[in-house]
Amino acid sequence: MNVVVVESPAKAKTINKYLGSGYKVLASFGHVRDLPAKDGSVLPDQDFEMLWEVDGASAKRMKDIAEAVKSSDGLFLATDPDREGEAISWHVLDMLNKKRVLNGKSVKRVVFNAITKKAVLDAMADPRDIDVPLVDAYLARRALDYLVGFNLSPVLWRKLPGARSAGRVQSVALRLVCDRESEIERFISEEYWNLSALLKTPRGDEFEARLVSANGKRLPPRAIGNGEDAGRLKALLEGASYIVDTVEAKPVKRNPGPPFTTSTLQQAASSNLGFSASRTMQIAQKLYEGVDIGGETVGLITYMRTDGVQMAPEAIDAARRAILDQFGERYLPEKARFYSTKAKNAQEAHEAIRPTDFYRSPDRLRKFLDADQIRLYELIWKRGIASQMASAEIERTTAEITADNKGEKAGLRAVGSVIRFDGFIAAYTDQKEDGEQSDDGDEDGRLPEINARETLAKQKINSTQHFTEPPPRYSEASLIKKMEELGIGRPSTYAATLATLRDRDYVTIDKRKLIPQAKGRLVTAFLESFFTKYVEYDFTADLEEKLDRISAGELNWKQVLRDFWKDFFAQIEDTKELRVTNVLDSLNEALAPLVFPKREDGSDPRICQVCGTGNLSLKLGKYGAFVGCSNYPECNYTRQLSSENGGEAEGVALNEPKNLGTDPTTGEELTLRSGRFGPYIQRGDGKEAKRASLPKGWKPEDIDYEKAMALISLPRDIGKHPETGKMISSGIGRYGPFLLHDGSYANLDTVEDVFSVGLNRAVTVIAEKANKAPGRGARGTPAALKSLGDHPDGGAITVRDGKYGPYVNWGKVNATLPKGKDPQAITIEEALALITEKAGKAPAGKPARAKAKPKAAATEAKTTKTAAKPKATKAKAPAKSKKG
Repeated sequence: MNVVVVESPAKAKTINKYLGSGYKVLASFGHVRDLPAKDGSVLPDQDFEMLWEVDGASAKRMKDIAEAVKSSDGLFLATDPDREGEAISWHVLDMLNKKRVLNGKSVKRVVFNAITKKAVLDAMADPRDIDVPLVDAYLARRALDYLVGFNLSPVLWRKLPGARSAGRVQSVALRLVCDRESEIERFISEEYWNLSALLKTPRGDEFEARLVSANGKRLPPRAIGNGEDAGRLKALLEGASYIVDTVEAKPVKRNPGPPFTTSTLQQAASSNLGFSASRTMQIAQKLYEGVDIGGETVGLITYMRTDGVQMAPEAIDAARRAILDQFGERYLPEKARFYSTKAKNAQEAHEAIRPTDFYRSPDRLRKFLDADQIRLYELIWKRGIASQMASAEIERTTAEITADNKGEKAGLRAVGSVIRFDGFIAAYTDQKEDGEQSDDGDEDGRLPEINARETLAKQKINSTQHFTEPPPRYSEASLIKKMEELGIGRPSTYAATLATLRDRDYVTIDKRKLIPQAKGRLVTAFLESFFTKYVEYDFTADLEEKLDRISAGELNWKQVLRDFWKDFFAQIEDTKELRVTNVLDSLNEALAPLVFPKREDGSDPRICQVCGTGNLSLKLGKYGAFVGCSNYPECNYTRQLSSENGGEAEGVALNEPKNLGTDPTTGEELTLRSGRFGPYIQRGDGKEAKRASLPKGWKPEDIDYEKAMALISLPRDIGKHPETGKMISSGIGRYGPFLLHDGSYANLDTVEDVFSVGLNRAVTVIAEKANKAPGRGARGTPAALKSLGDHPDGGAITVRDGKYGPYVNWGKVNATLPKGKDPQAITIEEALALITEKAGKAPAGKPARAKAKPKAAATEAKTTKTAAKPKATKAKAPAKSKKG
């Protein structure tokens, strides 16, 4: 009997069926150990010794693997086919060696690029040893990320209160978003005019031609800069006669793109389907691990973390056969297509992302997959099959026309395209963002019959004014594309990087655009001012290149760390003498458009408008930055620093409380005020005064007595429920507007609903909420929304919806899902990581299963000792699973 170790329990079950009774397949559930989230886990003074920690759940799994290996003939390490998978295999092997259970047994590494019977059996027949350079690259990357995060983040906490963290890739990605915002703020719009003529052929067909030259001079785009020039040229065209100089019809071929890589899949899923990067990877993970297709669990796509753009020869053959069967002979090119990547630092060790079987068309799988799974699978299938199809054939016609007005001449051009043969477009057309050219080649429309030397009749001259627009904000898709172009980070980490920026409140997403928040811009400005080198794009890309060279066996990983640490540590030490006044002066200059927005009256935006003599400046408080007057406390003007308010009228208007009237019940005054965290309503004075922040979307200038009374009077009693007789009330809480009845909450759609919803509608909303989830148990425990399977220590793991949102439950351990996490999309690996982290934080007196470390972990946990007692940090422990 041989033991096979994979990462996922879902894969373990499927692969065991393929291999048969001679194998025992066990799951590691992702990483089995990690660096503790505290100082001293990487020791530069001891040549970067790394002290690993094993949590309780992983220790139990490793104990099971060790027991199985003891009585086995050999061990196959079959974790995922990427750097992280290689690292997990290395960790498992290292721990088994320390447990002394191998005793000379054969140990081999195998990788499955797809979870199909053929792929699994082929891999088992061709094992190899662990790739040591690949492991070295993982160790170097892990050490670098740790050293940057656990040395740079404390500097931020000391010098920039309110900042959460910094990271080697995270901070550079944030800089991209913030730099784009600065471009937008600095942008000065310029006027330009476009002129065109609506013309008619002798056959009566109309078409439009654009002005491209005048008096023998070419007019580049936006060359006509004012209305006076536009008027002069329009007069020329109005009185001109028109004749066709030349007509050229040129055939153009458009070739298909390669199959998806990790980053191009994330980009296409964002543009075509509206998926976030993390959602795309969650769905792809499930498609890779396998879906029940008519009683058999089958992997539907190849491994989804890859830079490769080429398909295996047998996959190319299968795609060509499917093209012949489903599209016809004309759509099959004479020879197969081969692709190579253009991305910087790309690793092409694996196949591109493709279907495991091209004959499993989306229509055949539709009944087995949920809505999001089929949409993503269809995208992958179409792109994969299109990559081997014939080119699209497009005819592009260009007509050059001369306008002659008494010897004064101008040139016009009409361009049209028509698809003569759709080729690969029959299977797949990509959607572009930010006004990029479409993929079908028909953006110019089709021209009527036009012949050289024939005269055209003028119908109308169009003269339109335009203004240049600033560059668009990044979307997740365009940011990923830019990061890949620059060689920043790895495609497999992009989803996690973007999630971190959102979780830290450094960026928000509005209409799929990434908007840097004030906190994120402060962090970026600080790092650019005092750690310039470490947020430079070239430096980060160069470091990625060194990591790739380590994985290729060309560089020593310890030497790369030594070279990095020498300069980085010196930079950290220099900041110890950095005074807060120096930080504020630098940030005031770097963020001037944000801190000191222009005033409509043209006055100096750095002078306090309340006292007229004080200078405005950034101030740092316990909860972050704000703008205040230098004459404090004589002048108590403050203003919240926000990327959204864009001006300071709000702060000026609310520097002194604005009286709105008197509460008729209490007799206390209602006032509108501004605090460090924005405008709010206050009733009364002193410690007992009641306060209510303005809801999102409410502007201070729109607040009157009625709105203030409605807000300060929340929660609002709506009426008694007709069945229970208990009061239903509405209010605004941490998670938005809500209804409350008998201890249960139901969300309302808008803030306005809080003040207007009636009893009938409230009862309906509460009933709809109750019908979305099964009933509750005898003690009020929410019933399960989803069952994930059994915990390695026994007992079911379920997803439930509680009073404060969805959470994972195992026994007496409840772990809240991260903000924005879809409860239907969580995997058992993610659930185990959340449960492990929650259990490790349980206070004394909790059930035994909720304690941090069982005895089984004691031996391995001893490896976390440090040479000197390091100062603990408050950084959040990383999840143990890399999935999702």
